[in-house]
Amino acid sequence: MQLTRQTVNQHTDQIYDVLVVGGGAAGLSAGIYLQRYLLSTLIIDKGKARSFWMQELHNYLGLPPDTPGREVLKQGKEHFLSLEGDYLNAYVEEIIDEGETFAVKVRIGRKNPTYEVFHSRYLIAGSGIIDHLPQLADMKNVFDYAGHNLHVCLICDGYEMRDQRVGVFGSSEGSLQVAFPLGWFTPHITLFTNGLFEVGHEMRERFTEAGYTLNERPIRQFLGENHQMSGVELDDSSVVELDAGLISMGSNYHADYLKGIELEYNGGNLVTDSMNRTSHPRIFAVGDLKVGMNQVVIAAADGANAATQIWRDIRRAEGTRRTAA
Repeated sequence: MQLTRQTVNQHTDQIYDVLVVGGGAAGLSAGIYLQRYLLSTLIIDKGKARSFWMQELHNYLGLPPDTPGREVLKQGKEHFLSLEGDYLNAYVEEIIDEGETFAVKVRIGRKNPTYEVFHSRYLIAGSGIIDHLPQLADMKNVFDYAGHNLHVCLICDGYEMRDQRVGVFGSSEGSLQVAFPLGWFTPHITLFTNGLFEVGHEMRERFTEAGYTLNERPIRQFLGENHQMSGVELDDSSVVELDAGLISMGSNYHADYLKGIELEYNGGNLVTDSMNRTSHPRIFAVGDLKVGMNQVVIAAADGANAATQIWRDIRRAEGTRRTAA
């Protein structure tokens, strides 16, 4: 059921089989499989998963290519709730390993928040990442185009940029190297530093040899209309015309709640086995938090894998299915 501030205290004494942090594609997929395995599940979601911002899922098997990410999440949540799973809109602040269970401290509401603690036997971390965007004086100007033809994922959207004039917006010299795989789809690439960092001589030569243009002036604003970016205006009022953009500025990982537990990381990503188990035997990581491809279809599979392995663990430990009281 959908939990609220008024009903949440009826569930704080319960020990869930699994608590899932994050209601994106990975978390919802895990929740659906867990409920179908007759396990008790609570999904805690802070809202606005990365896939929520995807305007069209062009590469998800079986879906019309204009399906927005928010529609997939809406249907996934309805499916999970129909299986009698519990769902709470809240923010997970801390996870404490109590031995056989986890204590999960959450904050409910942004204004005049309330605080509760839930308990579970297993934890699935599916809280995802959020992409860093170019920081301009007017951020609404960035949001007008991000997720439309101002892309954040080469694997998702390289095909959409084929033979177009594409601007690559980076945060470091290394981040601009995404231009080389992007060159598979289009040779018409302009690289933007936004005046924030230097590009070394060796990398400049590589860009020149590839036929790419390097622009190091600060950006004043993106240009376009109806969410379709058509270029950038620089601080000297000059304009660079573009057909699309690719943001390559890194991401923020939403996993601060795990800081109190020793886990293995590779960079900002959690290291997992083939079934998404982390270095902690009862913590699983799915979707963008783990090492691997950041794709909705992969995230959904991650959720199924993690849920299945947890069911196997519990089934082997208990030997038989629990019966209703």
